[in-house]
Amino acid sequence: MTTNLIWILYRSDSDTAYKETLNCKKIIEGYGKKVLFSEISNETNNINQLFLKSEVLPEITIVLGGDGTVLRAARYLSPKNIPILSFNVGGNLGFLTHDRQILKQETFWERVSNNRFNIQKRMMLEATVFREKNNNETTIKKSFFALNDFYLRSCTDEIAPTCSLALEIDGEAVDRYKGDGLIFSTPTGSTAYSMAAGGPIIHPSLDAIIVSAICPMSLASRPIVVPPESQLVIKPIRGMKQKIKLWLDGSSGCLIEAEDTCLIKKSNHSTSIIILDENHSYYKTITQKLHWASSLNDPNK
Repeated sequence: MTTNLIWILYRSDSDTAYKETLNCKKIIEGYGKKVLFSEISNETNNINQLFLKSEVLPEITIVLGGDGTVLRAARYLSPKNIPILSFNVGGNLGFLTHDRQILKQETFWERVSNNRFNIQKRMMLEATVFREKNNNETTIKKSFFALNDFYLRSCTDEIAPTCSLALEIDGEAVDRYKGDGLIFSTPTGSTAYSMAAGGPIIHPSLDAIIVSAICPMSLASRPIVVPPESQLVIKPIRGMKQKIKLWLDGSSGCLIEAEDTCLIKKSNHSTSIIILDENHSYYKTITQKLHWASSLNDPNK
């Protein structure tokens, strides 16, 4: 791969990530490449400044942080089809990232330059919130992208009420949920919040949408996996005293009010994830990170 411009995005609240950014920049510039870098967080979006500073788009963006940093970066980079090479610097689980030790090897960029890597295309979701007016017309209130998941939950300050939502799939009424909320996940996100809510693990090479209820008040509410072309419409059940909020990849989206409708579907964009390990195994990753298939007596086996 011929790479003339490289971006580095680093976790803003990590001094270690900043130091690794400078080290990484030095290594890559040693190969004659131009490097621009910026911090990234929920509160600040400096990626647009990189777009303004760059005459051309980068062929690769290196992300230094945890999974949350990768998810935030993906929302801005994926519409431009910019591949992400990520390393776990200052993060926790690091399910979407490479081990930090690889970054310390000066040969890591030589592998990239010689095309010794794989690119995985990861499905994303798009959520559009519509506002219904008095004349039965609808306008778009907000639109969002997510790599892991969208979820809707109650957000009342003083009390913790249940969340009442109606779900339609492809125009057909499917269920009326009452509980803490609903999760809509990609296969990439199936090992995150959806899994914690009892949803299935879906291999990320597949395209599908997983719907999982959060603490439902009915034994009949079970996770469901639907085809990627499905159109999922969520509406607050009117007459219920509730404030509902849409979240994307753990970040705040917007309020869903009584007159709003939320449409969730597969996005036209996908996230390109660079994998340096030529013998990468998804099953090995979930075994190491989540202790999948471990012995009940000894999690190390």
